[in-house]
Amino acid sequence: MGLAEEMRHRLEAAFAPTRIEVLDESEGHRGHAGWREGGGTHWRIRIAAPAFGPMSRLERHRAIHAALGPELIGRLHALALEIAA
Repeated sequence: MGLAEEMRHRLEAAFAPTRIEVLDESEGHRGHAGWREGGGTHWRIRIAAPAFGPMSRLERHRAIHAALGPELIGRLHALALEIAA
């Protein structure tokens, strides 16, 4: 399973989202810190789920990080989150 599929699987299991996009934006960061050939360094996740409704912005980000887990988060250089209820 690739990194994008692994992230999607973990987030779907944790939040049952109504919308989810996992985008590898690494190529747009070519030459920047953390970039490496083959991608997988710079990511954007767009997710919407009712579970995020009562959470603050900080709580939403923490919940995403917890669902992905420290091992997976440690393999990323950058992660942008767009989270909606």
